[in-house]
Amino acid sequence: MININEKTLLDLQFPTVLETISSICNTDIGKQKALEITPFKEKIELTDALMQTSEYLSSFQNNNAIPNHGFENVNYEIKFLAIEDSFLEVGSFRKLANISISVNILLLYFKKFDEYYPYLNKRAIQVEYTKDIIAKIEDIVDKYGEIKDNASVDLLNIRRNMNTVRGKVNQSFGMALTQYNSLGYLDEIKESFVQNRRVLAVLSMYRRKVKGSILGSSKTGSIAYIEPETTLNYSRELSNLEYEEKEEITRILKYLTNIIRPFLPLIVQYQDFLSDIDVIAAKAKYANRINGILPKITTEKRLYFKDAFHPILYLNNKESNQITHSQTIELDTENRIIVISGPNAGGKTISLKTVGLLQLMLQSGMLIPVHERSETFLFDRILTDIGDNQSIENHLSTYSYRLKNMNYFLKKCNNKTLFLIDEFGTGSDPDLGGALAEIFLEEFYHREAFGIITTHYSNLKMLANELPFAMNANMLFDEKTLEPMYKLALGQAGSSFTFEVAQKNGIPFGLINRAKKKIEGGKVRFDKTIATLQKERSKMEKTSQTLKQEETKAREEGKKLEHINVKIKQKLESYQELYDSNQKSIYIGQKIDDLASKYFNTKNKKELVSEFMKIIEIENSKRIKTSSKEVKATLEKKKEIIQEVTVKVEEIRVAKKEKKLKLNLVVEKPKPILKIGDRVRMFDGKAVGTIDGIEKNKATVNYGVFTSKVSIEALELVEATKKK
Repeated sequence: MININEKTLLDLQFPTVLETISSICNTDIGKQKALEITPFKEKIELTDALMQTSEYLSSFQNNNAIPNHGFENVNYEIKFLAIEDSFLEVGSFRKLANISISVNILLLYFKKFDEYYPYLNKRAIQVEYTKDIIAKIEDIVDKYGEIKDNASVDLLNIRRNMNTVRGKVNQSFGMALTQYNSLGYLDEIKESFVQNRRVLAVLSMYRRKVKGSILGSSKTGSIAYIEPETTLNYSRELSNLEYEEKEEITRILKYLTNIIRPFLPLIVQYQDFLSDIDVIAAKAKYANRINGILPKITTEKRLYFKDAFHPILYLNNKESNQITHSQTIELDTENRIIVISGPNAGGKTISLKTVGLLQLMLQSGMLIPVHERSETFLFDRILTDIGDNQSIENHLSTYSYRLKNMNYFLKKCNNKTLFLIDEFGTGSDPDLGGALAEIFLEEFYHREAFGIITTHYSNLKMLANELPFAMNANMLFDEKTLEPMYKLALGQAGSSFTFEVAQKNGIPFGLINRAKKKIEGGKVRFDKTIATLQKERSKMEKTSQTLKQEETKAREEGKKLEHINVKIKQKLESYQELYDSNQKSIYIGQKIDDLASKYFNTKNKKELVSEFMKIIEIENSKRIKTSSKEVKATLEKKKEIIQEVTVKVEEIRVAKKEKKLKLNLVVEKPKPILKIGDRVRMFDGKAVGTIDGIEKNKATVNYGVFTSKVSIEALELVEATKKK
């Protein structure tokens, strides 16, 4: 049974998260429900809530968008349906029909896409699907929220008579209007409406000459508003019919209310279902804003939040375009307690709150901003002591209040507790308070509780170093500027940089030295050693980053040089070909030039032609030799390739034969039987998931972010579930 108190929720600013989720909800009931979210007490309910939110989040990325779940609040209708002999107004029935239609659409949708949204469908099948409410209302009320004419025989007759009488009213009024207008008794406006009745605008001097009932006059008294006598009789008849219509509508509404009254529990269920979907949708939208995911929930006692962000800080910084630094924190049975030290304003408290708030959100059914490889288990209790806890109401000092809180921790702390304490041991004499804090820490340690504390006390840093399953951590600082780097480094205590920060802020060096003399030399040396180690670590971090950058640059330069080298080789080859070609042309040109000189001197054409033909034959013979050599070389190559292929084919045939013989000799291993909880993957896939359920020949595989139904034949065992 999970039990987390109100103080923890307030310390970790959980209500702020709820207010953001509430603002995203579409309905008033959803908004109220969001504000009332608390950590789940049962693991099954929590698993359902987490999977529902995860499934709704997945709908933002796939093509199966979940239908609208908005609805009008029907609390008023629920209240009146619970009172015997009461009846609802016509508009209320339209609201009840709409809420029923919305629910039916969602029920059919989740049933159809059960493979995508099994947990949302699991919630949906708890609600009854029926069209009875819609059918009974739509028999009487139209889509505009009005009673239909054929709702009853009497109403149909009354409305027919009303239409007839209205026609007579208009006809008689028109006749009177024409008559008195021709006599010049009417004002320019001629007619108006008074008490929702059509009247003549008669000039006051002629009011006695117009037969009818005076219903009023203008502000100046120059116009009298008169309903003509002929129209008056029909108006009275119409008023009587309107009264009869009202009475008949009341009777019909009472009748319809009595028909719908038995569906009251279902209507309550409908509203509850739609408001639950509204809250789930809001949690999914919030997860989308903070890049939230569902980490692995493990039964092993391990909390591993990789690249975790504080969601409130992340959204605030996002608005103001500032960077939010992620933290990676791990707690397990070999490393149960972390003691974070270092200067103030370095991010110690934020690191502490990040772990607490994310664990709290997860145990309340929300997705959290961490890396997909993160995992955690569920704590029965989360205990916090964060901030200035001075109790004005109880007249307690900060230290007294913290001691009272520690007493509560001692009563509740066990091996399934996560405790988070900020500035552990402060508020009293440093030596005495530190000693008491040391005893408390030892007690939490021996109870095998998991926890993170922040402190400046050297004795607590030393204790964390001595205890086998505890460790120190520090927030990194720039050794030159003493500015925080907002990065948590595990495995080493942090210096408070008390004297360094004082020196940076202009405190005279002489005063700092006098202060150092007033405290024990061991403490100064201890803090100085930590500070030196911290500076060295910071330098190593920077050097590592620089080396990585240099390595990346060197790789890029190497690729560039390789590319340039290939281009240069290609150019050299083309230049060589061009040079050879040019040399050949120069040689032939030289010979022709020699022939031309010889012919110029001798004028012997026969000799010229003979020498020219010799040159051509020599060049052709070179070509023939070259081509014949090329043909021979090509044939030789083909022969070699054929021989190689023949040898390879023979080798493959022999290998297959040997393999077949071996397979016949090897006894086939039986395929392992898959069970719920086994870690598996598809034969052609890489993603590993956990079997949540097996039905017929299909397994429901949970991949963390989503689930999928897969044939058992397509799965291979990665890791069998451990027997309890």
